[in-house]
Amino acid sequence: MLRAFSTAATGMTAQQTVVDTIANNLANINTVGFKRSQVDFQDLMYLRLQEAGTETVSGVRAPTGFEIGSGVRPASTLKVFSQGEVENTGRDLDVAIMGDGFFQVTVAGVTRYTRDGSLRVNDEGQLVTASGYYLEPPINIPQDTRTIAIGEDGTINVLTGSDSAPQQIGQIQLVRFVNPSGLSSEGGNLLSETAGSGPAITGTAGTEGFGLLRQNFLERSNVQMVSELVNLITAQRAYEINSRAIRAGDEMLQIANRLTS
Repeated sequence: MLRAFSTAATGMTAQQTVVDTIANNLANINTVGFKRSQVDFQDLMYLRLQEAGTETVSGVRAPTGFEIGSGVRPASTLKVFSQGEVENTGRDLDVAIMGDGFFQVTVAGVTRYTRDGSLRVNDEGQLVTASGYYLEPPINIPQDTRTIAIGEDGTINVLTGSDSAPQQIGQIQLVRFVNPSGLSSEGGNLLSETAGSGPAITGTAGTEGFGLLRQNFLERSNVQMVSELVNLITAQRAYEINSRAIRAGDEMLQIANRLTS
């Protein structure tokens, strides 16, 4: 009977992990470019009391075995890279990626990746993220710029001074990965490359599987509140059922103790 206690305890721990993940998803429901996570589970080792096909009597083999499971464990968290809702902000330096790809930025000399296209111009005229991280490749905005136009392929054209014709000053490059779910979350809307994600593939928006860019728009998180709340209720009920298994085991032990006393 004590096996049921430890097995149910693993189930309760697993559901706590689900609730922790859902809480993080809901907390970031308004975070630009945020991608929701989900937890994957695996069953634990089994106590094998009898192998399938064991000969029970001469010439007769059991069609099934006799196994008792040990519970469950969280195997991994999977980041889901479905497209988030795109919102029109009317701001020239807000850029949303429609499809596959990431912006590449430099953080203290280290390369990071993000879906957050809320860009700014710093005091040096460089195009940076909201946290001040430099966009790669670097793009310098002239001080006398009047208007900025960003094309679907990332080309940036500006009108400066008294010029009547726009001039191209650079192009935003995108990066994608064979397995984006293998990227490591670093906080601050940043992701980093890992052995699981594969190397970064750099390219131009709209070509070779890369998404298009949309100026004046931002991609919101792909968290669906209703779905997360349903998952939260499911996890809560599963936690409660596992606790009932422990309570049932305890009651059975009490009955057994009374019979032997």
